[in-house]
Amino acid sequence: MVKYHGKGVYGAIAIGSISVFLRQDVQVRRIKADDTSAELNRLEKAKEKATEQLQKIYEKALKEVGEANAQIFEIHMMMIEDDDYNEAITEMITGQNVNAEYAVAVTADNFADMFSSMDDSYMQARAADVHDISNRIIACMNDCETGDLSSAEKVIICADDLAPSETVSLDKDKVLAFVTSCGSSSSHTVILARNMNIPAIIGLGEEFLTQIKDGTTAIADGFTGTFIVDPDDVTLSEYKQRQQEEEEKKKLLQELKGRENITLDGKKIDIFANIGSANNIGAVLVNDAGGIGLFRSEFMYLENTDYPTEEEQFRIYKRVLESMAPKKVIIRTLDIGADKQADYFHLEHEENPALGLRAIRLCLSRPEIFRVQLRALYRASVYGRLGIMFPMITSTSELEEILALCNEVRNELKEANIEYSSSIELGIMIETPAAALISDRLAPMVDFFSVGTNDLTQYTLACDRQNPHVERFCDTHHEAILRLIEMSARNAHENGAWIGICGELAADTSLTESFLRMGIDELSVSPSLVLKVRDTVRKINLNG
Repeated sequence: MVKYHGKGVYGAIAIGSISVFLRQDVQVRRIKADDTSAELNRLEKAKEKATEQLQKIYEKALKEVGEANAQIFEIHMMMIEDDDYNEAITEMITGQNVNAEYAVAVTADNFADMFSSMDDSYMQARAADVHDISNRIIACMNDCETGDLSSAEKVIICADDLAPSETVSLDKDKVLAFVTSCGSSSSHTVILARNMNIPAIIGLGEEFLTQIKDGTTAIADGFTGTFIVDPDDVTLSEYKQRQQEEEEKKKLLQELKGRENITLDGKKIDIFANIGSANNIGAVLVNDAGGIGLFRSEFMYLENTDYPTEEEQFRIYKRVLESMAPKKVIIRTLDIGADKQADYFHLEHEENPALGLRAIRLCLSRPEIFRVQLRALYRASVYGRLGIMFPMITSTSELEEILALCNEVRNELKEANIEYSSSIELGIMIETPAAALISDRLAPMVDFFSVGTNDLTQYTLACDRQNPHVERFCDTHHEAILRLIEMSARNAHENGAWIGICGELAADTSLTESFLRMGIDELSVSPSLVLKVRDTVRKINLNG
């Protein structure tokens, strides 16, 4: 029995046979090309074939993980057509008289090195993407598959790492878990795995793959990040018991549907869901969420190649509000910038984009974009119960400017005899220390607060949330963060506002009782975690 330790990125236990995933190794050699036109023609045909493959993967991802997560494959298709990338390949073929495979491979290495050397973590992540699309193009030139993840039986896939396209290609009915020797918890692959509900462990070390064999029985513990190869009978029995207990827990959670979110001593709390697309509404309803506490409107922009029009936005907001009525829907206004980039915004490169022109700063700098979104939101408000939430607030002057714009939009609609609801709630995100520290001044200006714990943690602890190297320093339970949340809750209630939490900590059940004692009124989590949090709430006794 051998134990390996990595990082669990999806909590579940899998027991089964190992299947080592090895890509077909296409040997790329530099070959003198006598006919560069023929090489360019091979390149174009391979790009067309690669794009067709990516389109199919995108369509599969749409069904399984939603629009927001499928977007990476649209980005891959756009990267295939990138002018700089293609120009570099073409110049190498024609200028050095080399074969197309070699030109693609060298260009991929050059672009990946360029992305990796950038300070921006979003751009660093593009290094893996450019290798993914380049390997696909090279494979298409040689009529090779990019990798075989198929299996006749259910297996635990073990690999060095998995590209996003390989992860989506997994047949969920044949995969018990996947385990990788490297990888980052903020990678696209990990995000996709979580959404596909596939148990996963990353970061088991470079030697890991050389020490395991196909067909060996193994245990993947996604809770602790432990991978056990060839377990003894006692260990195997213990884990089978744990696995059975986890399955029973899931069944018990289903019995909580329709129950109240109420503690043993009678305190009630709202448990809402976070989503990034109208296509996720089904998951919200199936998991019995009380409403939508965070609709990330920026994915509408990320999925487009140009600014979504007022009509396009109106239709999406209307659909969400109608589908959820009479339950509350809180839509966060545009949060583009930092790690969320859309080329058509033409944002300048920033040395530290997390501290740059993002979210409400971008909206107030470009009010013509912001006004379109506000008009669409107000018009859609008559179809349900709407809350509008503004991100990245740091001052009362920002909020005054926002409220003035909202007033202008209401007046415009009124003059045009366009109906809107008079009961829209306006709120802000508490995700900067500045907002928490002046929450006593911000609370009288709004109806609610929602704490974005991901960014609040990042800005309070000075830890880049996209940087895997500082993960061990990023203590989400840090006393400073909890004090800021408690201060915001107290100031909200003293000024007649309610307060929720919509960041990752909202689903951290080890903190649920602490949040209730602080006076948190609402927790908004991923749809699949709604019942788990409800179960925790119903076991708490605040008088105990």
